[in-house]
Amino acid sequence: MRRSRSLFLSAAAAVVAAGLALFAVTPANAAATTATFAKVSDWGSGWQGEFRITNGGSTALSPWKIEFTLPSGTTVGAYWDALLTTAGQRFTFTNREYNGSIPPGRTVTFGFVGSGPGSPAGCLLNGVSCTGTVTPTTPPTSTPPTSAPPGATPVARNGQLKVCGRQLCNAQGKAIQLRGMSTHGLQWYANCVNDASLNVLANEWNADVLRISMYIQEGGYETDPAGYTAKVNELIEKATARGLYAIVDWHMLSPGDPNYNLARARTFFQQIAARHKDKTNVLYEIANEPSEVHWSAIKSYADQIIPVIRAQDPDGVVLVGTEDWSSLGASGDGQGVARILANPVSAANIMYTFHFYAASHDDYYLNTFSDAITKLPLFVTEFGTQQASGDGGNNFAMAQRYLDLMKQNKVSWVNWNYSDDMRTGAVFTQGTCDAGAYGGTGRLKEAGVWIRDRIRTPDDF
Repeated sequence: MRRSRSLFLSAAAAVVAAGLALFAVTPANAAATTATFAKVSDWGSGWQGEFRITNGGSTALSPWKIEFTLPSGTTVGAYWDALLTTAGQRFTFTNREYNGSIPPGRTVTFGFVGSGPGSPAGCLLNGVSCTGTVTPTTPPTSTPPTSAPPGATPVARNGQLKVCGRQLCNAQGKAIQLRGMSTHGLQWYANCVNDASLNVLANEWNADVLRISMYIQEGGYETDPAGYTAKVNELIEKATARGLYAIVDWHMLSPGDPNYNLARARTFFQQIAARHKDKTNVLYEIANEPSEVHWSAIKSYADQIIPVIRAQDPDGVVLVGTEDWSSLGASGDGQGVARILANPVSAANIMYTFHFYAASHDDYYLNTFSDAITKLPLFVTEFGTQQASGDGGNNFAMAQRYLDLMKQNKVSWVNWNYSDDMRTGAVFTQGTCDAGAYGGTGRLKEAGVWIRDRIRTPDDF
């Protein structure tokens, strides 16, 4: 909700990746399926390794098992996203309950810490030899998009979204739920949103949507309109390359009246919609968290911005902020839903936004949200398991109640935030983005592990 970067960050530990080796191992009788091993960091006496299992076939790969041998003097310590059994120097990793089925075109990763100088040898994937040609390669200086077969990504499967009744529906008219992550402010944490991290978000976390959070004040868009517009364009292209939906978030906070930035918003959304009008994966969030103004002012703003978007992109879904920091009025007098119902935005393919933070927003907020679901088309474009500041302890039990309600009603959601900010709401530990090691759970905070598990569960498209 109301967030700015602290000027006093603790010193972040840097992980220096040395001697990176990449080995491709392909089962001889399953050409469409690959397992890839990489040492993602090496500190001399030990290293962090990662396996990526990609199903390029036409049916799900379930379950899966990776076996390999390590030389004498090399062993496995901590591991994640798999179960481990050992017999001497033979190590067998099998799937966990949440990642045991790999759909066509998707990737599952697991990782572990190795002690000693050796690397896996004699690899078997589901009992099939993967000891073909093992060729060390020099890793590229940047990580290209990891592509999936046609029809495998969220956008390929769902196409142009639309609002049907109170639901977000795909091109076939099926009500769907998108789940994904929001960036932090691009003026602070753009280094956390790159090819490598987005590959992890799309292919390991199995996310459907990326929210591109561009602050207007606080050193954001108003300081460099051309530069921030170019950055948003770049991230839309990166999301598109990975088959993710992209929410363009006009992240206005203070002043809380969106009309303060009306002229800027007109310029920005005209340029964004004109460039991306032929894409099917762009959604427009036109006012992040309006505050200290009533619904009439928010609607007036929406009535002026939506035609700017529609002149360029007649089909894109538009997300409209609600009263009192997009709480549907729950943080004010509680009449926000009634005011929207009495005077709704008169446009097609629009949804209203709701934001919550589980450690701050209790049953009253949950009940407000539950009631609104029966009356309005809603999209939760931001939530956290912490306090409204994005910090403090996690209330996973309350957050799960919200998620259960959203799953039951197919309300799409985006979690705050995909960065290594020092607050508990940032999924990565400090220093992760400088180190560039995003895979697995070794660099995730408690909230990061929790939300990753919930994004990774199978979609119902």
